[in-house]
Amino acid sequence: MSEISIHDAPGTNGMNRVLFLLGLSVFINYIDRANLSVAAPLLKGELHLSASQLGILLSAFFWTYACMQMLAGWLVDRFEVKWIFAIGFFVWSAATAVTGMVHGFIMLLAIRVVLGIGESVAYPSYAKIFASHFVERQRGVANSVVGAGQALGPALGILFGGALVARFGWRPFFIVLGLASLFWLAPWFRWMPRTSTHGLMHMKQGPRLLEIVKLRSSWGTWIGLFCANYFLYFLLTWLPFYLVSERHFSMDSMARIGGGTFLMAALSCLICGRLSDRWISAGATATRVRKTFVMVGMVSAGFCVAGCALAPQGVLVGLLLLAGASFGLVSSNLNAITQTLAGPHAAGRWMGAQNFVGNLAGAVAPALTGFLVDRTGQFYWPFLITAAVAWVGALQWIFVVGRVEPVVWKGQLNRTAHEIPASLRTPSAPIP
Repeated sequence: MSEISIHDAPGTNGMNRVLFLLGLSVFINYIDRANLSVAAPLLKGELHLSASQLGILLSAFFWTYACMQMLAGWLVDRFEVKWIFAIGFFVWSAATAVTGMVHGFIMLLAIRVVLGIGESVAYPSYAKIFASHFVERQRGVANSVVGAGQALGPALGILFGGALVARFGWRPFFIVLGLASLFWLAPWFRWMPRTSTHGLMHMKQGPRLLEIVKLRSSWGTWIGLFCANYFLYFLLTWLPFYLVSERHFSMDSMARIGGGTFLMAALSCLICGRLSDRWISAGATATRVRKTFVMVGMVSAGFCVAGCALAPQGVLVGLLLLAGASFGLVSSNLNAITQTLAGPHAAGRWMGAQNFVGNLAGAVAPALTGFLVDRTGQFYWPFLITAAVAWVGALQWIFVVGRVEPVVWKGQLNRTAHEIPASLRTPSAPIP
């Protein structure tokens, strides 16, 4: 299949189909990582787990998921992203299916670790594809498709998964979901084009990891993602259990409320992705647009979850829906900032490092929440801590992340120097 250039790719039907597949992949991805929380009320009783053990199971996925991010980012920059992503997709789908067949805490722990290894390739791959095949004014929509899939996975996973688990048990849910997901691979191999910005020569034009680490904006995006993920993974892993155990909703009611929260996030994400791209097309800078959406979303999400700590049941439902909508502002634009800053030659490595730091939140939030619930017997402090973390995230986008424009890496400057004839190189005329 022929290579597609950055400027030609976004308008082609082929890349539109690939974008659909990417949205579908993250939809499957988030069902797979959230399905344990859906089964948690039943699984906890069947295996006689404490809240702390359940918290460890819910966070175990993120141990390898976070630690593998740096390697995954290097792999998608060095090798063909089409194949790296396909291998990871197969591993995480197979791990989901096997989850429904295992018994005991240790075996569940091990398979969650394998699931994290498979899913670690996802976001570095998305960043590489969007930075290589989509231009700035189209990355809001592209990232909103991924963001919508990220929210629809938990939404439908909780909404329908809760009902299916209640009727058929949690094991068939895992087995069928994992095996059915493998059908995704056929259209992926057919539709995904080659990505030209990979290989050793292209990596030399990009930065070394140390060059990325030295940038203030990189730390802003990394800590900003950690804060956004803390909010997301707190709801993703503990919301079903909280609604059933502390607020005494039925499994069906839990499914509707939890599903509705993430459905609002998906709808908001799609709308905000479109609005942000239109704002940029109208002449606004990427800095103003992307940072405004993310900052407002983080502040609003923090207020909503803080209110949940003491809200009565009727108000609680409304606050959760608003929290989901607020997160849509964030997820539609957060990764677009990284893709613009890093550019196609460094998108995989920057996103790998960013996801390593950001997904440490997935290891912290579920385990810390389980510990606090064991100690206090309620979710008051977990909600307030989540709100505070969201507000810290907003500060990162305001004060730490700089202008949203492509970084010029040293490798690109060196290449420019070699391309200028020697007769034109003078000490008094430094190369820009």
